[in-house]
Amino acid sequence: MSVISMNPISQSTPSSIVHTEHIDVKKLWDDALVNIELSITPANFKTWFRDTHIVSLEDGTVTLGVPSVFVRDWLQDKFQSMVLKVLRELTPHIRSIEYAVVQRSDKRHETKSQTVNAALPLEEYYINKSDNLNPKYVFETFVVGPFNALAHAAAKTVSERPGITYNPLFIYGKTGHGKTHLIQAVGNHLKRGGKKVFYVTSERFTVDYFNSLQNGTANNFKDKYRQYDVLIMDDVQFLANKEKTQEELFHLFNALHDNNKQIVFSSDVHPSLLSGLEERLLSRFSQGMIVDIPAPDTESRVAILKAKAAQNSISLSEEVVEHLANTIEGNIRELEGALNTIMCQSQLMGRTLSLDEVKLIIKNSTRPRKTLAVSDVVDKVARYFDVEPSSIYEKTRRKEVVKPRQLIMYILREDFSVSYPAIGQKLGGRDHTTVIHSCEKIKNELKGNSELEEEIGQLRMLLK
Repeated sequence: MSVISMNPISQSTPSSIVHTEHIDVKKLWDDALVNIELSITPANFKTWFRDTHIVSLEDGTVTLGVPSVFVRDWLQDKFQSMVLKVLRELTPHIRSIEYAVVQRSDKRHETKSQTVNAALPLEEYYINKSDNLNPKYVFETFVVGPFNALAHAAAKTVSERPGITYNPLFIYGKTGHGKTHLIQAVGNHLKRGGKKVFYVTSERFTVDYFNSLQNGTANNFKDKYRQYDVLIMDDVQFLANKEKTQEELFHLFNALHDNNKQIVFSSDVHPSLLSGLEERLLSRFSQGMIVDIPAPDTESRVAILKAKAAQNSISLSEEVVEHLANTIEGNIRELEGALNTIMCQSQLMGRTLSLDEVKLIIKNSTRPRKTLAVSDVVDKVARYFDVEPSSIYEKTRRKEVVKPRQLIMYILREDFSVSYPAIGQKLGGRDHTTVIHSCEKIKNELKGNSELEEEIGQLRMLLK
């Protein structure tokens, strides 16, 4: 049986193994489902826990059978901690969960099960905190089309000849066009080849730098960043007007480049259009290869949808693919978001959706357009939580105001791609690090929190 092992709590020695073969796994899972159902919404319970069962329980490891790769991934990402907690409350000796994708085909009264997923070591599934690379961002899952072919070719060249060809590599394009996937694919490829890689956003780099100044550990900061063979920095546009951070990056760039270490940058615009950056830093950006990723054309959107559907084992008719490709223009993230919604509804209904059903889903789940003013977002979210919009801008830490304010920051960042500094400035002149903290807090709380997910979904509907 091929499985994915998730969240081992401890490594048991042979002497500490607990024999659990006499436990009734059907009753265990039935009891667990009762507790799970009380913890999440009925819609989430019906969608994600239907057709699940315990395949086996051996040496404290539960193997949970799920009907599809999509359900497996969703349970791991959203409900992993909760499920493990519920199981451990029922049987304390349980230490980990493994997943097996099981497809059932009924022929009269016969049921046939077969596991279909490939094993992935635990270290290859989670973002590695030592390098911040997402293992899902690889060249193999990057869909190449006419719109991104040049950027893909440049990235592949860098991954084969790091520090020699195209150093630095600078990729730019609007949000949702695949920049982060591509630059991290470079990192993951070189990491597999033994290179020491580090991925960081410019915001995180700035925060780390100023923390090192405040803590008197600036030398440690310099040593840390100079040890890498490959440095990948995302969203460098947020370095605008941060003179000390720019100076530190300039010296770091020289140290790495002089030692033939590869540097990769991304931005939302061409470096020549970046305002608030020092000329000497801009000249460094221009030393290597600058390439853009424009909006995907219709042909590419069709290819992306088909590839993503295949990766998630979902069937889409040609007319559905054509409708999505022609309706959702410009942003790959929006395509993926629409596809995720369709997959969710398809799982819920247990069948492939018709074109009319897809049209209705897209109509009701489209994210808000970038035509609202920040004040409009503040007003609608504040009213939703029954607080005065003016309180959002005040320097108050009242609980009833803090949550709406954090959600406003999160939505402005995620849905409208407003920069952290701009969000802070618009919401009462707050520092950008406060905004980063708020957005990260919401992201973390979303993991397994179905109530918060529903609230954000309702807010997005209000903002349409």
